[in-house]
Amino acid sequence: MATSRAEMLLPPELLNEIQKYVQGREIYIPKATENYARWGERSGIRADLAERNRDIVRHYINGAGVEELMAQFHLSYDSIRKIIRNGNRRLSQAN
Repeated sequence: MATSRAEMLLPPELLNEIQKYVQGREIYIPKATENYARWGERSGIRADLAERNRDIVRHYINGAGVEELMAQFHLSYDSIRKIIRNGNRRLSQAN
């Protein structure tokens, strides 16, 4: 995280107001909540996992067993069951 001098970034009125509360100390100013990206959105992993989960549900609906899906996707029994359960729930909500 880069640090910057407040007097270089902030208008004098705002700097004076902040100095009423904090003087000579570093403070962290977080991003506005609308600027936050959810986990994996920037790297694309969230979309990749969603696609993988859709593939698992699709294979299951087409007759693949949990054991087969475990071997194919290298996931545990509980992970496969959770993905199937969540996928079926989404499918039923969409209909």
